[in-house]
Amino acid sequence: MEEFKLMNLKGTSDFLPDEQIIRNKIINILRNTFESYGFLPVETPVLCYYDLLASKYAGGAEILKEVYKLTDQGKRLIGLRYDLTVPFSKVIGMNKGLILPFKRYEIGKVFRDGPVKLGRAREFYQCDVDACGTESPNAEIEYFMMTREVFKKLNIDVEIRYNNRKFLSGLLEYAGVKKENISSFIISVDKLDKISREDIEKELIEHTNIEIIEKVFNLFDKSLDELNNELVSNLNDNLSEGLKELNELTNLINELGLNEICVFTPFLARGLEIYTGTVWEVFDKSLNFKSALGGGGRYDNIITNFLHDGNTYPAIGCSFGLEPIYELLKEKEQTNLKKYDVYVYEFNNDSNLFKISELLRKNGYRVLSELNSIKLKKAMNIANRENIDKVILIGEDELKENSVTIKNMITGNQEKVKIDEIVEKIKSI
Repeated sequence: MEEFKLMNLKGTSDFLPDEQIIRNKIINILRNTFESYGFLPVETPVLCYYDLLASKYAGGAEILKEVYKLTDQGKRLIGLRYDLTVPFSKVIGMNKGLILPFKRYEIGKVFRDGPVKLGRAREFYQCDVDACGTESPNAEIEYFMMTREVFKKLNIDVEIRYNNRKFLSGLLEYAGVKKENISSFIISVDKLDKISREDIEKELIEHTNIEIIEKVFNLFDKSLDELNNELVSNLNDNLSEGLKELNELTNLINELGLNEICVFTPFLARGLEIYTGTVWEVFDKSLNFKSALGGGGRYDNIITNFLHDGNTYPAIGCSFGLEPIYELLKEKEQTNLKKYDVYVYEFNNDSNLFKISELLRKNGYRVLSELNSIKLKKAMNIANRENIDKVILIGEDELKENSVTIKNMITGNQEKVKIDEIVEKIKSI
């Protein structure tokens, strides 16, 4: 048999318990928060017809370079999903009885055969929360509030940077950028928080002159109030509509106290041209982690164009990045990681071990029961190694009195407790 090296495919990972417990905590916080805002869970297949993934409206040529393609036994060309938006569009199209607006979330694996770096793998989870059929231009407020709550629960201080795609296009047009160059401009200026202004100017000079570039950057340095004053009599269609939406949104942000975390960022575009209105990205406020922790926006055309059935499907959504959030949290969380609440050791290893362990589990405790016949010293070493604070010792003398001994591994104190008082006693230790 040919020898092979045990290794993971590049861009994939095994997550052992210490890591997966943290990841599960993040997912549970996301799931519970999504549902508290009225979003309902769905699950879609990882395997899709390649034609679906390669649809004209399903991501564009660039993303298709990263699709994992394969054929099944029926010689059908299929692929692994690269995001959760295309499956969401498919769900809307296949289920005509859905009542709109339809608010859903999905947390599932996606696959991209692309470059690997910190926070970006080839097999990774997307945590998407979207609403289809929502026309209100202020729906993003709910997303900002939900984002604030998620990161408050995760104990991460964040900043939500927001902008409007119509406004940005109109602003560039106002600055003198030719319409045919606006998309290229947007791709470049969207990188302002990632690379230097000088590097971006080198990209932009291919499309225009230095005077227009300087005017664009001067506009980016202004506050929203300053832009309102300057632009009031020079509004093109995109600028007029985008500025109106921005002002309405900003007024609500201020009224609801969201201005503590929401920052107007006039060059933000989120890259993809699918966005039709407000866009936003979420960053670690301390800047210890440079990549975005999440982001979203309004995409009123993508499902409409994807289904092409004569109806309109306005939509808005965002995605939370499990991988970057995990990278940001793992060191802090692993320091105080608790895998078990209680360790149960029984000297004679009989049925009492199971009876008392089950009593604890029924009351919500995570219990490690010692199933092997080992010495007490080794059992105490296990409790210390696993960072377990409370140990229940079950011996013959205690059982004669219908009791057990509870040991506090932090203080070293131990106390004999009646079996029917164990649950209440553990709470107070």
